[in-house]
Amino acid sequence: MIILGLILFLIGLLASIGILQTIGIVLMVVGAVLALLGATGRSIGGRKHWF
Repeated sequence: MIILGLILFLIGLLASIGILQTIGIVLMVVGAVLALLGATGRSIGGRKHWF
């Protein structure tokens, strides 16, 4: 999810499309939060691992 957010952010930045930049930033933040919660061993949505 972090990589998808980064790709969308870069495309939005290069093409000057604001909505893609916003979606990219949101996806990167959500991906980082999920990665941190998963690394601490907390179950997210009833699952221990997200693949």
